[in-house]
Amino acid sequence: MHFLDEGPRDGVPVVMCHGNPTWSYYYRTLIPSLSRTYRVIVPDHVGCGFSDKPQDYAYTLEQHIRNLETLISHLGLRHITLVVHDWGGAIGMGYATRHPDTVDRFVIFNTSAFYLPAVPWVLRVARSPVLGAVLLRGFNAFAGLAVWLGVGHRDRMTQEVRSGYLAPYGNWHDRIAIYRFVQDIPLAAAHPTRRTVDAIDRALPSLCGRPMLILWGAKDFVFTVKDFLAGWRERFPGAEVHIFDDAGHYVVEDAHERILPLMQAFLGRVEA
Repeated sequence: MHFLDEGPRDGVPVVMCHGNPTWSYYYRTLIPSLSRTYRVIVPDHVGCGFSDKPQDYAYTLEQHIRNLETLISHLGLRHITLVVHDWGGAIGMGYATRHPDTVDRFVIFNTSAFYLPAVPWVLRVARSPVLGAVLLRGFNAFAGLAVWLGVGHRDRMTQEVRSGYLAPYGNWHDRIAIYRFVQDIPLAAAHPTRRTVDAIDRALPSLCGRPMLILWGAKDFVFTVKDFLAGWRERFPGAEVHIFDDAGHYVVEDAHERILPLMQAFLGRVEA
């Protein structure tokens, strides 16, 4: 597992978990400023970014949670601020519900840590064993479309930025995790990952007293305001919420200039 470790080693740790089909590159606009004060840890999940991409591997939510557990234990982190996006929500909150004594506060971008049946048909097609593999691993359709459909401001997706997002996923071999993440969406009640997600959801009330900042792109057609943001608000009614009406799923890409001061104010306020 590759990870970034930036900032003072004695700084309060900020652990940032990305989703699919991104990697630690997603947080590149936040890391330089935050790491002046905080110790910023940004892993690439196994199969993503600069991490190894084994072909015979359990690319499941449970395994990704265990990997994060191993990394945080290895680094000896406590008093963590956990920052999550997309699949990073289930992975990060999976860790937090199992180790609540190590996490002090949360920053939530468009994501979920609970199951809702609001899954677009395109994701259902992408899960198929033949067509999905051809599209996602053969043509890199998921990552390729995400750099366009995931933002509200298309002008931000310059050739350089698109190349950055797609760089680790240049061939069939390297796109294994992109496909496995989609296959791990627990649509069926009997899916093993549904049990993992439901266990996380049942444990979320144990974290309800922790400070939480929610920063949400309203143009996200997967993690929608009416379904998923409402789910977070229901579970964490005391959270501070900011909605960016012009931002999409890649909310950090669309709104990092507005997000960064909100994060810095939140971190400084709860630290004091």
